[in-house]
Amino acid sequence: MREFKLTEEYIELVKLLKLLRIAQTGGHAKIIVEEGEVIRNGETEYRKRAKLRAGDVLEIMGEEITIVS
Repeated sequence: MREFKLTEEYIELVKLLKLLRIAQTGGHAKIIVEEGEVIRNGETEYRKRAKLRAGDVLEIMGEEITIVS
């Protein structure tokens, strides 16, 4: 399990994927989301620009990431 510490109120999903190097590019990040590879708080997240806030828990390709403030 990894934690991601927010420096602002939220971070967009595709930006997080790029920042954590789960996705190699923005295009790759969009494909990961479109293919349903992201589970947010127990539900599949298809919104590329979903605003992730403290307390959100993501599962991406078997890796769990918790958003903290």
